[in-house]
Amino acid sequence: MHGKDKTGTIHLKEAMAYAHNKNHKKTISEPLMNIVYGRNPVLELLKAGKRTVNKIMIAQTARGTAVSEIIDLARSKGIAVHNVPPEKLDKYSENSQGVAAEVSPMEYIEVEDLIASAKKEANPLLVILDGIEDPHNLGAIIRNCVAFGAHGVIIPKWRAAGVTETAAKASAGAIEHIPVSRVVNTNQTIELLKKHGFWIAGAENGGELLDNAKLPFPLAVIIGSEGAGIHNLTKKNCDFLISIPQKNTISSLNASCASAVILYEISKNK
Repeated sequence: MHGKDKTGTIHLKEAMAYAHNKNHKKTISEPLMNIVYGRNPVLELLKAGKRTVNKIMIAQTARGTAVSEIIDLARSKGIAVHNVPPEKLDKYSENSQGVAAEVSPMEYIEVEDLIASAKKEANPLLVILDGIEDPHNLGAIIRNCVAFGAHGVIIPKWRAAGVTETAAKASAGAIEHIPVSRVVNTNQTIELLKKHGFWIAGAENGGELLDNAKLPFPLAVIIGSEGAGIHNLTKKNCDFLISIPQKNTISSLNASCASAVILYEISKNK
C-alpha cells in the first residue's frame, strides 16, 4: 500500500515498512512524513510558504520550466533539493510528475478564526461542503473556491473527505491558498455563522435560479454530494435554496462542476 491510509494521505511510518525482499531477510525503516507530489502542487506549496518543507525530491529524468522554478525557489528558501531515481517517487504516486516534497501536515483553522478572517473582506463568502467523500472532488472544489474568490472552506470531520495529499494534488496546489476549517457538527456551525450575520444558501435542485437570485452578503453556500445532495436537517437550516439553470437532459452535475458554476455566478454579484 506504500503507507497510504484509508483517507489517501501518504504516511511512511517509522519502522513501518517491513518492506521484505523475496526471502523476507531485509527490512527498510522510514520516518513519519507527509508527501505532496506533482509539479503544480509542489510549486504552489513553496509559493504559499505556509507549511514547513523538509526537502524536495526531483527525479533525475525530470525536466522543464516548472521543475527549474521549483529548484530555484526551494534553494532560495534554503530547502534541500535531492535528485533521486524516478522509481523512488513511484512509491508515493504513479503520477508524481517527477516531483515530490516532504512537508509538515496540513493544518486546519478554527472555524471562529475562519469567520473572523472572512468578515474582514468586502463581501465575505464561505463554502460549506456536506457529504463530499471523494478527495479528488474535494480538491477540485477547493480549486474552484480559490479561482472564484471564496474566503474559506468548511468541511465535516465525519463521513467526508479531509485535506489529504490526494486532495492537494487534485486542487493543483490551490489548497495552499485558502483556509480550511474542519467541524464536528455542520448544523451547529451554521447557527454560529448566522450569529455572525451570515446568510446560508443551499445549492439544491428546485431552489431559486441563480441567474434570478439577488444574493446577500456575508454569505455561506452549502454544496452537497452529487447523489444525496444536502442532508435534510442541513437543508432546513438554510435561509434559502439556489439552483443552476440547466436543461433536463441530465439529472444533475457532479459536485465539483456544480461548485464552479455556482461560485462563478456568485462572483459576478460580489
